Amino acid sequence: MTETPTTAHISVPELVTVDPADGARVGSWPIDDAAAVGAAVERARTAAQVWRELGFTERKRALQRWAGYLIGHVDEFCALIHAENGKTVDDAYLEVVTAVEHLEWAAVNAAKILGPKKVWPGLMMANHEAVIEQRPHGVVGVIGPWNYPVYTPNGSIAYALAAGNTVVFKPSELTTGVGHWYVDAFTKANPALPAGILGAVTGPGETGRALVEAGVDMVAFTGSTATGKKIMAAAARRLTPVVLECGGKDAAIVAEDADVAAAADAIAWSAMSNSGQTCVGTERCYVVESVFDEFLAELTTRVADLAPGSAAGAAYGPMTMPSQVDVVTAHVRDALDKGATAVVGGLDAIRAPFVSPIVLVDAPEDSDAVREETFGPTLTVRKVRDVAEAIRLTNAGKYGLASSVFSRKRGMEIARALRAGATSVNSPAAYAAIPALPFGGVGESGVGRIHGAAGLLGFTRPHSIARQRFAIPGMALQSFARTESTMSLIRKVTARRFGRAK
Repeated sequence: MTETPTTAHISVPELVTVDPADGARVGSWPIDDAAAVGAAVERARTAAQVWRELGFTERKRALQRWAGYLIGHVDEFCALIHAENGKTVDDAYLEVVTAVEHLEWAAVNAAKILGPKKVWPGLMMANHEAVIEQRPHGVVGVIGPWNYPVYTPNGSIAYALAAGNTVVFKPSELTTGVGHWYVDAFTKANPALPAGILGAVTGPGETGRALVEAGVDMVAFTGSTATGKKIMAAAARRLTPVVLECGGKDAAIVAEDADVAAAADAIAWSAMSNSGQTCVGTERCYVVESVFDEFLAELTTRVADLAPGSAAGAAYGPMTMPSQVDVVTAHVRDALDKGATAVVGGLDAIRAPFVSPIVLVDAPEDSDAVREETFGPTLTVRKVRDVAEAIRLTNAGKYGLASSVFSRKRGMEIARALRAGATSVNSPAAYAAIPALPFGGVGESGVGRIHGAAGLLGFTRPHSIARQRFAIPGMALQSFARTESTMSLIRKVTARRFGRAK
């Protein structure tokens, strides 16, 4: 007799996360299939009405309780981030604190930015009240990255929640524990709220695709340009709105009047921190020839002694994704083969899972190290005649995420000439820590914005309402009952208002 299978006999695939420094197991979770993802979306849809009807004030309190929980348990959280992502505990702490700053800003500013706005109806419709009200999309699916597993998805999740949406979050398969801890913190901070306001689903890329196809009302994605294009195509089948933060090949410009030592310090950190695994980290640098030698000397002094590792005191951690080591190797080799010189590091600096700093000069503009996203602790430095050449080369790439400029007098002028979503002047990536500034790219770096007022507005749709307050006898323009005398009056008024040059 054949035994009928029971739940106990069904093997559910598991996702296992490991410490990238030594491969030690960190945790495991059942992988969510399409049915499980659909169920999570339905829970979010059920909770959406309750969350929306709480209003701005109560949602703000719930989000602030969540922020309080994150900071109250920050040491535990940072230890997990260190274990799964590999970054130093101090870097993990700065990531959490910056995320909480954004969470607080979204909670506090949502009512002011998204509250109903009265607008002037115009002379012809002066008997009407005109109001713009922002409506949440509904259920937002957020697909997050592994390099900043808290800060980056928080830029979508916190703003989406503050706007009145519910969220289903798929963290990266490399940092699943971090994602679940972050989501569970919301529930623990708000035990009286219904399940589903913020939920998590677990799995690889297939789980992310299932989330996009599960009927969510908006998708927010951070990751590679290639995957972003696939998500956009899948979302287009239902005309689901998307915000995509994709790849970058961010440049720094050092002008002739820069504080060279300060520029070298900022660029060294921007290029090498988090093992170079930063979408807005500097990967290429253009330096005006009059300060090139001084800058290169300052830069090499700062990066030559940086040492990656997993113990306390390491400058940065391992490469989180093992396959990314192969990308770094290929880009460095390609640049060297095409005539670049390694003034710090080189191929021998790559000892997986760690990569020591690599600085290349004279890498051709058509080399992968200059053209493609490397996502490792590498930096190309090129001497240019002047700032105009630096601007031209910076803008020549297919990406346009972020950039930085170092100049005592011309910083804003140069920044305005750059094709990028964000620019930091005389500091590295300052825009990312300022919640009021929108963040996102152009070109193959993505579409849409998170953070700031633009981010809040992006997670809503405007609903325009015109209400007639009183009728004007004889002035029913939107009626078959309108008279010739009414139209004659309208023509005269219109001619007087617009018919003469001013």
